[in-house]
Amino acid sequence: MKNLSILVLEDEPFQRLIAVTALRQLGLEKIHEAADGASALSLLEACGGVDIALCDLRMSGMDGAAFLRHASQAGVIRSVILSSEVGPELRQATTAMIRCLGLDFLGDLGKPFDMQRAADLLERHIALPTRPEALVATNAPPSLEEILRGLEQGEFEPYFQPKVCMRSGELQGAEVLARWRHPHRGVLSPGHFLPAIEHHGLVDCLFWRLLEQGLELQQELGLSGRQVNLAFNLHPRQLSNLDIAERVGQALELVGLPGSGLTFELTETGLLEAPAASLESLVRLRLMGCGLAMDDFGAGYSSLDRLCELPFSEVKLDAAFVRKLNNQPRSGAVIRGAVAMAEAMDLTLVVEGVETTEQRERLLSLGCKVAQGFLFARPLDRNSFRALLADHAHPGRH
Repeated sequence: MKNLSILVLEDEPFQRLIAVTALRQLGLEKIHEAADGASALSLLEACGGVDIALCDLRMSGMDGAAFLRHASQAGVIRSVILSSEVGPELRQATTAMIRCLGLDFLGDLGKPFDMQRAADLLERHIALPTRPEALVATNAPPSLEEILRGLEQGEFEPYFQPKVCMRSGELQGAEVLARWRHPHRGVLSPGHFLPAIEHHGLVDCLFWRLLEQGLELQQELGLSGRQVNLAFNLHPRQLSNLDIAERVGQALELVGLPGSGLTFELTETGLLEAPAASLESLVRLRLMGCGLAMDDFGAGYSSLDRLCELPFSEVKLDAAFVRKLNNQPRSGAVIRGAVAMAEAMDLTLVVEGVETTEQRERLLSLGCKVAQGFLFARPLDRNSFRALLADHAHPGRH
């Protein structure tokens, strides 16, 4: 932890002293401090940036919100910890803004300074996938030539985020997420390449490469008597290809696997954008035994209508409801209602974005059973996921 660099942005001198002193007691050595956004930006330009900004919001001159926007554009910070006395609605809006800026939001420290909470949030930063400094310093999208080369060279690969039973920890499956093992930039998450892939019409190409690698893993696991359901995200444009179900069937037949090992996730927005005729593909996938999940349930406006129209087998509750559990009591009521609805419709409910033990316990009390999130596991590459499966097959082994 001592190698982390951090900026303490706080306009009140005594509060800033408390924060700096506490961070030094935690073992941090590279600590910078500033009293307003403008001086903080000048400091960061001079030192080349920091890993984390511990940021107050209310300050004279340039406030914390403006500072975060400028800092993200300059590429001089990677992660943010909030430490400010503002209401829950403003905190939530700021959290959403931080994520939209492409920064990693580690959590809300609040005031007064809580050393144990700070240590936990710093550990969360350490657990983030490595991003080379060259990538932090630029937001330039990859070129078409760069993407095509990556696809041709097999640089795009699946990472697996486990879905688990919250009470027992038993593995229920995994969502397949795209990663780009770039030869110069390291492992890139979708935020760095997916917009460009969508712009150039290469979503379908990426999907089939991920599906092929996922089926290879399932085939390998099958030889040792293990099975795992893998969930793949479908883009709205793919639904207009009426041969998608046929191609999935051919891919399954080639490796000798049943459709029950696959689930396809679609967002409500994607369903609204999909032509009516393309919904035939979803029906055909279900007829093959594949699962069908509505992703980000509750984030749109016509979720219930679509649940009634289409043969879904799973609903994934949007992570926003979990994040709001502490600050918005109605979120608990919504989650409890989603649990009852899923049970009545014979659907599996998966809660996304579970990050803390407190959230897990609250969700269990509301009747939730299956979840995914950083509390249980971050997205894993193939070897790490294979090792996780082996541990679940032999729970007593260490």
